[in-house]
Amino acid sequence: MKKHKLETYLEIYESIAELPDSIQKLMNKAQQARDNAYAPYSRFMVGAALELKSGQIITGNNQENAAFPSGLCAERVAVFHAGSNYPNESINSLALTVRSLQKEINKPTPPCGACRQALAEYEVKQDNPIAIYFMGETGKVVKAASVRDLLPLVFDSSFLE
Repeated sequence: MKKHKLETYLEIYESIAELPDSIQKLMNKAQQARDNAYAPYSRFMVGAALELKSGQIITGNNQENAAFPSGLCAERVAVFHAGSNYPNESINSLALTVRSLQKEINKPTPPCGACRQALAEYEVKQDNPIAIYFMGETGKVVKAASVRDLLPLVFDSSFLE
């Protein structure tokens, strides 16, 4: 047997104010998207904003359904919109923020596993890392330089060949 150690490096910012101006703008767009989320069942609102290489910003928010959990997360709404409407543009970065209508969330909340897999697909496709910035409603912001920092053993098309 041989053991293999995996390490992830994340940057942690004390608040949005510490982020570069372009990422502050992206996070503000994610917050606006979050506030328009349709989350009557979970009461957990999520907003995402991604920046394409061209500078265009695409937003998404979670969309729930009475046949819970058949809705869709904010990150996938945004990334699928980008993939559908801008298929040849790469994604530079994604900002993610959450808010619960039941309690205050002040710790950084990363993408769920399904969203990590969807984001990994686009990162592999474009052969360029996607920086992920995530936070709660307030407080610290975490940056992962690549989806691989959040999903190090990514399942991609190479396994299907």
